[in-house]
Amino acid sequence: MATIDNINGERRHQGRIEVICGSMFSGKTEELIRRMKRAKFAKQKVEIFKPSIDVRYSDEEVVSHDRNTIHSTPIDSSESILLLASDIEVVGIDEAQFFDEGLINVCNTLANNGVRVIIAGLDMDFKGVPFGPIPALCAIADDVTKVHAICVKCGALAYLSHRLVQNNHRVLLGEQGEYEPLCRDCYEKAIRMEKANPQK
Repeated sequence: MATIDNINGERRHQGRIEVICGSMFSGKTEELIRRMKRAKFAKQKVEIFKPSIDVRYSDEEVVSHDRNTIHSTPIDSSESILLLASDIEVVGIDEAQFFDEGLINVCNTLANNGVRVIIAGLDMDFKGVPFGPIPALCAIADDVTKVHAICVKCGALAYLSHRLVQNNHRVLLGEQGEYEPLCRDCYEKAIRMEKANPQK
C-alpha cells in the first residue's frame, strides 16, 4: 500500500476508494475476494463487511457465485463500519447497493484516514435504474472497475440483470433461477415481450 508523508514528516498509508460494479454474475464479488486475499497475504489488517440481509450462501461469509469465500462481518447500517474498522488498513464492502446513503460519507471518512476501501455492488437494479449509493461511490472513487457478465441470449457483454420472476420489489436476493444477465438489445427485447404477453 502506498504511503505518503504528512505535515509532521511522519509516514502514513494513503487512503483510496475502489469500486467494482456491474450486473449480476459478472464477477464483482470474485474480484473483491481476490483483492482482499492479496491484502491479507501482504500481512495487511483487513476486514470485510456485507449487509446482514444477504444470507444466500452463508450468514458470516462473503461467497461468490463460483463458491470462493472469505470471512465477513454482517452489519445492518453503514455507520457500523466506522465502529468496527478501527486499526484496519483495508476495508472490503460487498453488495454495497443494499446499504444506506450514509455509506458514501463512511467510505470518504475511511479513505481520508488512510484506509484502502474496496467496494463491490450492482450499479443498476433489474429495471436499469442506478442502484443505492453505488453511483455516488463511483463519482468519489479513485478507481472504478466495471465488470461484465455474458448475455445468456446472444453472448455479447451483459448490460444488466433481467429478473425472471414476477416481483416488483427492488430488493430481491436471487440466483440464476431469478435473474439472467442480458445485453442491452436482448434486455429491451425481453421487456417488450413481457409487455406484449403479461403473465396472468
